Amino acid sequence: MSKLAVIAYDDQFKAEEVRTKLRRLQQDHLIDLEQALVAVKDDQGEVTLLRMSKPAAEVEAHKGFWNTLVGAIVMEPALGMASDARSGAIRGALAGAGVDEDFLKELAATFQNGSSVLFVLIRHASPEQVLAALQGTGGKVLETNLTHQEEANLQAALKVARAAG
Repeated sequence: MSKLAVIAYDDQFKAEEVRTKLRRLQQDHLIDLEQALVAVKDDQGEVTLLRMSKPAAEVEAHKGFWNTLVGAIVMEPALGMASDARSGAIRGALAGAGVDEDFLKELAATFQNGSSVLFVLIRHASPEQVLAALQGTGGKVLETNLTHQEEANLQAALKVARAAG
């Protein structure tokens, strides 16, 4: 089963920078990414999505999930209106995929102008090497189905500053 990690960054370029690091790790066979998506909200509030290139068949398998999740991000104000049929459908679809409303609220509060979010589905990883590569990149883990210890290790690696030299 793939593991989900959603990491928010205060910088609109940081999520793409971290995704690039993960792609390098994938080339070195230290991580096997199923999917990686970056959502960027520029200073004017425009949302841009950056997907990792994959064969069409693999992309189609998760396209509905990503589109629904991103729709929830972009339509966040509409999600607060209980009478809106679209917001109910989006919430229902995401709940079916294991994404709860508390996560959506935290994501909406975090995804401000000038920020970015990295969504990653990981098939397999060499934890020590991945954590070392992500050390000091900042960010906040918003959602994951990692174990509590794996999540704590990831959040600690994001926060720890790299040693000088």
